[in-house]
Amino acid sequence: MESRGGVIGTTTAYYLTRHPSFNTAIHHITLLEATSIAAAASGKAGGLLGLWAYPTCLVPLSYRLHAELAAEHGGAERWGYRQLGCGQIAATVKKNKPTNSPAKSRKKSSLGITKLEDGQTETETETETDGLHTDGQTEWQKLPKQDEKASALLHESVLPADLDWINASLVREYAEMGLPGFTATAQVHPYQFTTSIAALARKGGTEMRLNAQVTQIGLNKSETAVSYVSYLDRATGETQTLEGVTDVVVAAGPWTGRLWPRTKVEGLRAHSVVFAADVSPYAVFTDIALPPDWVPAHRAARGEKRRKHRGHVDPEIYARPGGEVYACGEPDSNMPLPDTADQVECDEAQCDDLVSYIGTVSPVLGAAAVAAKQACYLPRHMRFGRESAPLVGATSVSRLWVAAGHTCWGIQNGPATGKLMSELIFDGEAKSADIAELDPRRHKV
Repeated sequence: MESRGGVIGTTTAYYLTRHPSFNTAIHHITLLEATSIAAAASGKAGGLLGLWAYPTCLVPLSYRLHAELAAEHGGAERWGYRQLGCGQIAATVKKNKPTNSPAKSRKKSSLGITKLEDGQTETETETETDGLHTDGQTEWQKLPKQDEKASALLHESVLPADLDWINASLVREYAEMGLPGFTATAQVHPYQFTTSIAALARKGGTEMRLNAQVTQIGLNKSETAVSYVSYLDRATGETQTLEGVTDVVVAAGPWTGRLWPRTKVEGLRAHSVVFAADVSPYAVFTDIALPPDWVPAHRAARGEKRRKHRGHVDPEIYARPGGEVYACGEPDSNMPLPDTADQVECDEAQCDDLVSYIGTVSPVLGAAAVAAKQACYLPRHMRFGRESAPLVGATSVSRLWVAAGHTCWGIQNGPATGKLMSELIFDGEAKSADIAELDPRRHKV
């Protein structure tokens, strides 16, 4: 039995049905999903795949499995699998007409103070414009997409000629993921990938019950092993119970901590938008310096005299096949995780800010129609106030398994997680990769 129909749950179901030991005569897999397949982050994520992602014990295997799945099942056509370029721009937006003159760039001193090229600190320059950076403004919070190892793989380069949807006159630096064998980048459309894998799992023998919100994981009398699972049938309002289950995989994304609190997996909201635009295939990380008095048009129209963020903003932009461009903004903790994915609230103002920021460096996207404004919750495994590696494996309760807490890299690491879970369940060990560091029992789960 599995809990939830996101990328981790569906890939686990898929690989369970593909395991040599799986026998429909004696094995029955039931996937319980509170809403619909890929209704949460698995349907609203960026879908970026990278050999430079984390954790390193999952990434190489999962990146390879993505390629194998695409080759076997027509992933290029079914879920937009393809290779793409990846880089990071540093751009400065001028108050007046942009020029090609070099702008000040940020550097860290030995004390960790950000300095500009002329020696001033950001604090000093902000003091000069204190009247414009007063109450209500915040610093942009970056998504945890690149760790230090990934950042170190960026190499200074020249802005590619076919990256023509970025205003080159504003770009003062461009760095690319260009180290062969280490920085390969690809992508899938996350909703299409997750729903396609779910369909393949169903074809392989998985029963899927939608609108089935898990309410309890029941244990035996000695509380040493799983015994039953109860769920709310949201269509009828009745509570149903699956008796005699032998294994339970909790792959509930940010709701994992609600079902099994010892996991300490929780949700962090993030907003994203989808543009209707057909552009060259690049994933672009940004570092955009805006004029102190620049205000997005939608805020200015309301009479606001300052924007939400001071200084630099760092949206991420991923071109997709099929005339789409995905972009994500900063996370926020303004709204608690709701009970189900269909209750997630989207703050449209955050999406409008994101569109405006991107429009300053991309006239093409600035003029494009916005096809979607959306929000989802990233599943984070938190320990002592810090984000930790995902949990993948057995718990202290016999035959209760956890696969959750993949933050930004759930789509990337879904296939490896699913394959390894199938090995743990059927073979008693993970054979395709060493994931001892992800063992939930290390945290007494």
